[in-house]
Amino acid sequence: MSATNGELKEQPIGDLLKQLSEETTTLVRQELQLARAEVTEKGKRAGMGAGFIGGGALFGLGAFGALTAFLIALLATALDHTWLASLIVALVYGAVAGVLSLKGRDKIQEAAPLVPEQTIETIKTTPEAISR
Repeated sequence: MSATNGELKEQPIGDLLKQLSEETTTLVRQELQLARAEVTEKGKRAGMGAGFIGGGALFGLGAFGALTAFLIALLATALDHTWLASLIVALVYGAVAGVLSLKGRDKIQEAAPLVPEQTIETIKTTPEAISR
């Protein structure tokens, strides 16, 4: 398929267009195969990464549970009442959860509406730019 310039000039237009169509189809097919292979490889890596994150979250949850038990035991030693120590830790955790939830709600409201407004504006101006 690597014809020289002189050989191309001697071929009829119909043959050249057919060759161009075949080569374009082959190129597109090869690019799609390459993209599929690349996405598959990246998907495998992302899946492994998600697995590691899940494992880290599981062990983090275990560490949080151990820390909670430690805090309760520490307070129980100081207060001489395990139920009171558990209540104090639960109230502190509840307060932290409330603050984080409120902050999260505020951030979500700041992001609303979830519409790409800047892109929409750009698309609206594109026909004007093309017609110039």
